[in-house]
Amino acid sequence: MGTAMTVTENAPTGVRACGALERERHRRPEGRDRFTISEVADYTGLSAHTLRWYERIGLMPLVDRSHTGQRRYGPRDLDWLDLVGKLRLTGMPVADMVRYAELVRQGEETVAERERLLCAHREDVRRRIAELRSTLDVLDYKIDIYADARRRASEGASRT
Repeated sequence: MGTAMTVTENAPTGVRACGALERERHRRPEGRDRFTISEVADYTGLSAHTLRWYERIGLMPLVDRSHTGQRRYGPRDLDWLDLVGKLRLTGMPVADMVRYAELVRQGEETVAERERLLCAHREDVRRRIAELRSTLDVLDYKIDIYADARRRASEGASRT
């Protein structure tokens, strides 16, 4: 395994790449290294309230502040939010995401525990995907029945 990622370090390249498609709508502001909470809210699709809540519960590291006290997010914060967004999409409970963030902040000695947490969650995701595939098979079956019935009805109508 490579070096551990701290909360404020860049996410692994694969994490940024997997967000590329959905970021077509919400492009990361370019040419600057500090972003306001409203810019980050627009980029992530999260509300400013949610971003503040993430910081309050420890899911986000403490965000830098301007001399007037306004939050100023950096590229590393955006990378972290990309990862958190992926974890949310997989259905990871907030408590597990917070635990993961805590482990990341603790450093190298928690790499094995982070790996265990993510592997266990991956298994949950795989189980849910299998359930969804089975459900999709049922939907496909029902749709085929209706399509066949519609086809038979239109063939019958064209003969008359």
